[in-house]
Amino acid sequence: MFKKDGEFIYNEKNKKVLDVQGGIDAENRNIIVHPRQGKANQRWKVIYADEYPGEPKKGELNEKFGLYVERDFYLVSELASNRYLDLINNRNMVIKTPNGRKT
Repeated sequence: MFKKDGEFIYNEKNKKVLDVQGGIDAENRNIIVHPRQGKANQRWKVIYADEYPGEPKKGELNEKFGLYVERDFYLVSELASNRYLDLINNRNMVIKTPNGRKT
């Protein structure tokens, strides 16, 4: 049985806490039970489902990233030519002239 103690979720029997393995913040990282060390990878917030802020929907601003969800965009240089960022051969980033204009 697990219990909450402040920011920690611990096992009543062995007093170990839920821990993001290795302290690495990465997608699909394993959760383990580990002795309490007090680091961020062992701290948890309990947010009830009816209070959880939903993810922004298409067209809404995602404030965390400062971009709108599922809206195409260009990254445009502040240089005088206003060229946009482009990817060549899926590996090199370059700036290109918008709409084929030559400047």
